[in-house]
Parts: sequence; structure tokens; C-alpha cells
Amino acid sequence: MTTSRGFGTDVYDAVIVGGGHNGLVAAAYLARAGRSVLVLERLGHAGGAAVSTRPFAGIDARLSRYSYLVSLLPAKIVRELGLAFAVRGRSVSSYTPFERSGRPGGLLVGGGEARTRESFARLTGSDREYESWRAFYGTTRRVAERVFPTLTEPLPTRAELRARVDDEAAWRMLFEEPIGRAVEREFSDDLVRGVVLTDALIGTFADAHDPSLAQNRCFLYHVIGGGTGDWDVPVGGMGALTDALAGAARAAGAEIATGHEVVRIDTDGTDRTGGAVGAAPPAEVAFRTRSGEGRVAARVVLVNASPRTLAALLGEEPEAPAVEGAQLKVNMLLRRLPRLRDTSVDPREAFGGTFHIAEGYEQLARAHAEAAAGELPSVPPSEIYCHSLTDPTILGRELAEQGYQTLTLFGLHTPARLFDHDNQGAREVLLAATLAQLDAHLAEPIADCLAFDADGRPCIEAKTPLDLERELRLPRGHIFHRDLSWPYAEPESAADRDAGRWGVGTAHRNVLLCGAGAVRGGGVSGVPGHNAAMAVLGH
Repeated sequence: MTTSRGFGTDVYDAVIVGGGHNGLVAAAYLARAGRSVLVLERLGHAGGAAVSTRPFAGIDARLSRYSYLVSLLPAKIVRELGLAFAVRGRSVSSYTPFERSGRPGGLLVGGGEARTRESFARLTGSDREYESWRAFYGTTRRVAERVFPTLTEPLPTRAELRARVDDEAAWRMLFEEPIGRAVEREFSDDLVRGVVLTDALIGTFADAHDPSLAQNRCFLYHVIGGGTGDWDVPVGGMGALTDALAGAARAAGAEIATGHEVVRIDTDGTDRTGGAVGAAPPAEVAFRTRSGEGRVAARVVLVNASPRTLAALLGEEPEAPAVEGAQLKVNMLLRRLPRLRDTSVDPREAFGGTFHIAEGYEQLARAHAEAAAGELPSVPPSEIYCHSLTDPTILGRELAEQGYQTLTLFGLHTPARLFDHDNQGAREVLLAATLAQLDAHLAEPIADCLAFDADGRPCIEAKTPLDLERELRLPRGHIFHRDLSWPYAEPESAADRDAGRWGVGTAHRNVLLCGAGAVRGGGVSGVPGHNAAMAVLGH
């Protein structure tokens, strides 16, 4: 067995398990504070799910292969770490095609208030739904302005956050009653209701009226980002963020070792009661590489992996039951954007925002019911956007000049259980059904627009929850590692210790979570990484 020789020190102040974006954020903050830091990453590259790759052979298109939009990343993290990273806003928020009385149309949100109002009126016959839309999202924006800044502060209590929101009706709508009640109370059109509800279902398998309120927590995180709720495009692809983070961490002195899979974490068994983070005797982290095995000691271990993975590394029983991912991720490269049946809108506008497919309110409910019964949705809901319209730099010059475009599709209500028996077969059936729903609103099949790679294969790939589990070790393909938490301290996490104050604590004083499974985790945010670093530094 090899030892820690070859690394910079025998005992690190911090060893970080997993080189995804949150682990890199923590590494950069700790190294800039003068701490010795080692990041151990299983894959041959850092970045985790926030990477850009060229998935199609011989094609110069750098796609955000897994995570693809940015909303929850605080500007303060970009500023404090000096990251050369930027995002661009989208002029169109969303486009939702429909057919009424045999005629195609579409609800366009964006392009100016007058245009959005007119689009609502064409759909519903009056201004009522648009005025309800404005009022509803005016409320969520006020909540966002008050809640988002708390994500990088010590955890507030529930009462403190409620006082900060300072709007009882908004608090009840978002934090206490199923979001379906508000959607049905405020909106009457099925299509509008569905567009609103989708933000509660991204990566979350739940009904609008689920008593667990998992859908509410998902909705909250989707409408508070940046204090505005806007979802922006990462310039250069998602890998531009993790490249910048890795560079910042290394520049500050952190070591990043790829191809190092952590297989065990040994602590002294000290529980979380009393003492500062890192005050316990050093932990030992065992890892393996292609050439052998090794161990390294750390005063504190930050785990940028799921709580279930952490339990396995500690030799403990995982939380049960395991939650499921529930999404289909599809990446495509097109020779051109497809023409739409709705000729009133330019495809560049329709695909520049979020293009909703089969996401009416009743369609979403039916898809959830079918999946809950163990069947693939007969009318699978999904949403699409075109990264290259907002940021053409992800395409090689020749492709961009020829009009090539990327498409990213994210399907809903496809829990991992539906793929357990035959992942490949179910993937093929679901992909065909999903593309058929898209084709219903196109003037030409999407297959006719696909590019071909150097081997003559169409440029399209699909990832089920089981694929994400295999490739990224996401438990059951869950993109948030487990159900999202409320952004306040639960009674058991309200300890006065640093880790409890920041929502990153575990049952061990010298082991912290710094990934999506931490309180206020999920999405491409860097928040858990920041908060774990603050806990270590005693802030």
C-alpha cells in the first residue's frame, strides 16, 4: 500500500472528497485562507456534473453535458474568488406551443411586456392571466430578494427567515401549503398553470399537491436565484466555471489529484457534540488509483458527494429509503433549428428561452400518475433550450458559420425505477416518445435537422437516472443527491457549532458535507462549498 508521499504534506488541513464545483469552491476559499488543501477526484478530470465536453466524435461542439444553466451561483463567490467567469441573460424566458381549435400557437414570455401581454391575451382571451402572472412572480421576486442573500450566511432559524420574508401570504404559499393550491387559485388556464408548475418538478418526482412539500422546496430554489429567479447561460459552457474554479484553487496552493477514488474515511468516532470543526484528531482518507492504494491524513474532511456515499465511506448505514432521480437529459447538435408549426414566432426566439413540451397542468399530473404506477409517461413532458443561440462560443467557428445549433432537453417525471428492468430499452422508448411530442409542434421532424458525427451517427445522446448514477455516482441519478432542504435550520441542526450554523455538519466533528446534499445544496451554486469553508474557518 502506498502512503501520502507524493503529496505536499503528511497531514492536510483539509482533504476534499470529490472535485465537482462545490468541492472546488471550498478548496479555493480554504487555500486562499492559508490552509493546506488536497482535492481527491475519482474521474480523470475535475468538474463533476458541471463540465463541458465534446460528446460527438469529430465534432467541435463543447456542450454542457449534464448541468447546463446558472441561477443560484452568488455573485459574491465569483467576485471573492476572482473567477474569470460570466453568464448571459436570455431575452426570452419561455415559449410553450399549443394547438387550439386546430390552429397552432404559442405562449411567449419575454421580448418585452407588451409582447408578453399580447401572447397571454391570444391564449386566454383576456388580460386576467397575465395580470395574475405579474402579481404571482412579483411576489416570488420579493421573496427572492430577501431569501437569496441568506444562502451564504449562517443558517437562520425558521422564525428568523419568516420574519425576513415579512409576507405571511407569500410564506404560506411557498413554505406551508402545497404549491398546487396557489397555482390553481391564481391561474385558470391549464397551459399557464403547467408553465408555472414546471419549476417545482425539475429533478423532483412529486405531484403538485404532494404533502411532503418536496415540490415547494424545488420551486423555491428555482425562483430565488440571484435575488431575481433568472436562469442564465454560462459563457463558454458549464466547464468554464469549473475550469475557473480549479484554476483559482490551484493558484491559491490547493492540490487537485484526479484519478484518485476515495474508498474509505476513518475517524476517531468523535461525535458532533462540542468542539470546533477540525478539533478532533486527524481523519484518514483511503483512496485507490490505477497504480495502487494509499492513505492521507486530514484535520477535516469535506465530502462533495451524496450523504449515502458518505455513509458508505464511513462504514455506516445510509439514510433510507434512497430517493430517486426523475429526469431524462438529452443533448443534441443540429445542422439548423427546426421550423415551427406556429409561424408567428421565430424559432431562434422559441428555442432561445425554455421551450415547454407537453407541460400543461393536467398533462403533468397524468405523467406523474403513470410513472407512480410504474409506467413510462405516455405523453412525456420536457423542456428544451438552445445554448448556442445565447453563447455561440461553444461551437467551433466552422459550425457556427454554417448555422449549427445545440439543443438541450430535460425530461420530467421519469423516476429511476422505470429503468431498473431494462435501462437501454426504456431509454429508447422514452426518447422516441419525447421527440414525438416535440415533432407535434414542428413543421419538420427534429431527426431531419440532426447533425452527424465523424462516424456517420446522428448527434444525439440521452441520459437516464441510471446513466447518471453510473457516470457521476449520483444516488439513483438524483441531481440534488437527496430531496432539497428548506433554507433554514431544522431543530436538530441548530447547534451552536460552526458546522451546524452553516448546514454542513455530519455526525462527526471532522467530517463535513460540502455538496448538494448539504442544507441549501442543489443546483450549480457553490453555496455548500462556500458554507463548508466558512465552517472550517470558524466564520
